[in-house]
Amino acid sequence: MPDEAEAFSWKSKLALLIGRASLQLLGRTWRFRVVNANAVAQLRSNRTAFIYSLWHGHLLPLLWFHRRQGVLVLISEHRDGELVARAAESLGFGLIRGSTTSGAGRALISIVRALQAGNEVAITPDGPRGPRHKYAPGALIAAQRSDAFILPVVAVADRAWHLRSWDQFMIPKPFARVVIAYGKPAKVLAETPRRAAEEGARFEELMSEALRAASG
Repeated sequence: MPDEAEAFSWKSKLALLIGRASLQLLGRTWRFRVVNANAVAQLRSNRTAFIYSLWHGHLLPLLWFHRRQGVLVLISEHRDGELVARAAESLGFGLIRGSTTSGAGRALISIVRALQAGNEVAITPDGPRGPRHKYAPGALIAAQRSDAFILPVVAVADRAWHLRSWDQFMIPKPFARVVIAYGKPAKVLAETPRRAAEEGARFEELMSEALRAASG
């Protein structure tokens, strides 16, 4: 791995400072409405560890909305993930570095341990490189190994910019109305990690249901 100082140049640091300031100004103008907030409240009241499942393109408003709640967030170790990681830290998130696209490795072990310790973990199952809105197996395997719930969560804004990136990254405009919708908490039904990886279509549909609730 490259030296951290080399990987995170002064230009990146400047972009981070500007990005943090912009998010602080922009986020304070957003007006939120929450659909099915009881799903989170019930999981927390039962002290149940769970995974927030969110699409990569919805990351920005969801990071802002869930700031300083003690959530651990999985961020890729790619250089473009370093900006997101440092921004997330400034909002009070704990970090797990790596990717679950392969369904193995340090990140997966760290996620399972965090869930077994009772933490809430946020994962973008279509990240860090896509394909968009398609479930990679890592989150499913982590949920199966830890017996944790997966909670779909989506964000919809009435006015937003969308980057020309694979995930169509969404940036709600100033004073946008943002709907945060939680889906139905669900567990992976498979008895083995290999079988767990085959349940992607079911959880993609749960994400779609949450998106319809947010848009309705």
